[in-house]
Amino acid sequence: MYQYRKLTPEEIAAVEALGNTAEEWSLVDVSEDFTPSQLIGSRLEGHIAIAPGARIIRSRVKNYRLGENTLVQSVTALECRSRSSFGNGVDVATMNECGGRTVKIYDTMSAQIAYVMAVYRHRPETVAALEAMIGRLTEARSSEMGEVGRNCRLTGARFIREMRIGDDVEIDGASALVNGTLRNGVHVGVDVKAYDFIAAEGARIDNGTTLERCFVGESCIMDKGFTAAESLFFANSHCENGEAAAIFAGPYTVSHHKSSLLIAGMFSFFNAGSGSNQSNHLFKSGAVHQSVHLRGCKFASSAYIMSPALEGAFTMVMGHHSYHHDTSIFPYSYLIEKEGRSVLMPGANLPSYGAVRDIEKWPARDRRTIRRDVINFEEYNPYVAGAMLRAVDMLHRLEEQDPDAPLYTYNKVQIRAAGLQRGLKLYNKAIVAALGAMLDKGESSTRYNGAGRWIDIAGQYITHRAAEEILDAVDRGELASLEAVDNAFRVFFVHYDDYAHSWAEQTYAALLGRTPTVEELNGAIAAGRNAHAAMRAATDADRDRDCSLDMAVSYGLDSDNEAQRRDDYYAVRGLKR
Repeated sequence: MYQYRKLTPEEIAAVEALGNTAEEWSLVDVSEDFTPSQLIGSRLEGHIAIAPGARIIRSRVKNYRLGENTLVQSVTALECRSRSSFGNGVDVATMNECGGRTVKIYDTMSAQIAYVMAVYRHRPETVAALEAMIGRLTEARSSEMGEVGRNCRLTGARFIREMRIGDDVEIDGASALVNGTLRNGVHVGVDVKAYDFIAAEGARIDNGTTLERCFVGESCIMDKGFTAAESLFFANSHCENGEAAAIFAGPYTVSHHKSSLLIAGMFSFFNAGSGSNQSNHLFKSGAVHQSVHLRGCKFASSAYIMSPALEGAFTMVMGHHSYHHDTSIFPYSYLIEKEGRSVLMPGANLPSYGAVRDIEKWPARDRRTIRRDVINFEEYNPYVAGAMLRAVDMLHRLEEQDPDAPLYTYNKVQIRAAGLQRGLKLYNKAIVAALGAMLDKGESSTRYNGAGRWIDIAGQYITHRAAEEILDAVDRGELASLEAVDNAFRVFFVHYDDYAHSWAEQTYAALLGRTPTVEELNGAIAAGRNAHAAMRAATDADRDRDCSLDMAVSYGLDSDNEAQRRDDYYAVRGLKR
C-alpha cells in the first residue's frame, strides 16, 4: 500500500488553475510524490485516492482508488455511486431460460464449480453450500469505492460505474460498463456495453459487444457486435457477430457468424456454423427445455436443433432435427437429416481429419496464463472410450433384435444397417487405440482407482465417484471454501494419467474375463499403437483428399496452363508441391 496524504493549499490552487474542481478537496488522497500536473480539467467527487503516477485528464471521477501509473482520460464518468459487489453474486440463468440452473458468478470462478452449480440441482445441499461460500466472497468483495489497478489505460469511455478493475487493463471507447469486475489484463474496446458481469484474466471484449449478466472466462474473446445475456463463457471461447442467450459455454466454444444463435444449452470445444440455431419453442410450460452438445460437437451451416436434445462427444450435426434425440453414447458420429428424419452414422467422424485437427489445435491455441479452469486435452481418455464401449454394446443389441433389418431406431434417430456395421468396426479399432494409449501412461497404483463411469465436467475428465466424493466433502463442511473445492478437482487432474491407466487396466481385464499378464498388457499397448497408426493413416488420407488437386477448382483463374493453376493452389493452401 502507498502512503497517502492530503493536498496542500498550494497544490489545491495549482490543480484548480489547471481546470480541476472537486466536491470536497479534503476527500482527495494523493501519494507523497504527487504533482499538480497529474490532474487536468477534471471533476473529482466523493473519496478519491491517487497512487504514484496516476493521472486524471478531462474526466469525472467519483469514489475511486487509482493504481500506480494508471491513466483516466476523456471518461464521461468513472464513478461508484453506492456500495457494490462489482458483479460478484450476480445470478446468471444459464442453460435454462426459466432460471432452474442459476449460477451465482464471482471473480475467481472456475468452469468446474460453475458446472456443479448448474448441473447438480439434484444435490440442493451441495448447491446451497457453494452459494453460501460465494455469498461470503461477495460480501468480502463489496465496497463503497471502486478500484482501478496498476498500469491501466481508461480512455474515451462514457460510463464506467461500480467497476473493480485489475492491473494492466485497457478500456478504450467503451459505452457503458456497469456493476462488474475486469481481472488483470482485460481489454475492453469501442462501443462495448456490459452490465452485471465479470471478465476473467486476459479476456477481450471489443467492437460493440453487448453483455448482460454474463461471465467471460480467461482469454475469451467477445467481438464484432456479439450479444449475450444470462450466459457463462469459459477459457479460450471466441464468439463474434452472433447471439447467445442462457448458455453454458465450456472451454473453446466458438461462434463467428452473424446468423448464429446459441440458446438454452451447454457447449464445450464447440464450433457453430453459419445459421446454427437451437429453438426452445415448446412453450406449453414456458421456456423450460434445454439441449446439451457434448465436447467437440460441431454444427454445419444452417444446422438446427429443437430442444430438448443431446448429442455424443465429437458429433457433427447437419440439417434440421426436431425429434428430441439422445445420442450421448455414440461419440464421433455424424447426425444428419434425411427425408425429414434424424439419421445417425455411428463413429463416422473417427476417420475425419477435421476431428484430428480440432483435437490438436485446442492445446496449441491455449492463451491462458492463470489456468483456473481445469482442462484435459487427451484424445484417448476413459470418458470417450467408455462411451464407445457402450456404443458397441448397443449396436450389437440392436443388430440382435433383427439381424436382417435395413434400418434401426434408437432414441429418436435412425441407424442404417450399413452404418451400424461400419460403426462397430470404427469403434472397436478406436477402443483398442485408446486402451493401449492409456496403458502406456501412468502407473498401476491402488491409490488412484479409476474404475467406473467417467464424466466430463466442463473440460475436466474425472470419475463420477471422485466427483461425488468431492461434493460429499462439501456437504460435510470438509471443503469449506471455493479455493478448497477447486483444489480438490485439481488434485485429481494432477494424477489423471494414473487414474486413466487404472481404468484402462480394469477395462481390459473385464474384456479378457481375468487379470491380464504383463505380457498381455504390453501386447495391448503394442496393439494400441498399431490401431492408432491405422486410424492416422485413414485421417491422413482424408486430409490428402482435401488437399488434392481435385479441390483446386477456382484456383489459377488467369493461368495459361495446368502448372500455373497447380502452383497457385499450392501457394495459397501452403502445401508442398
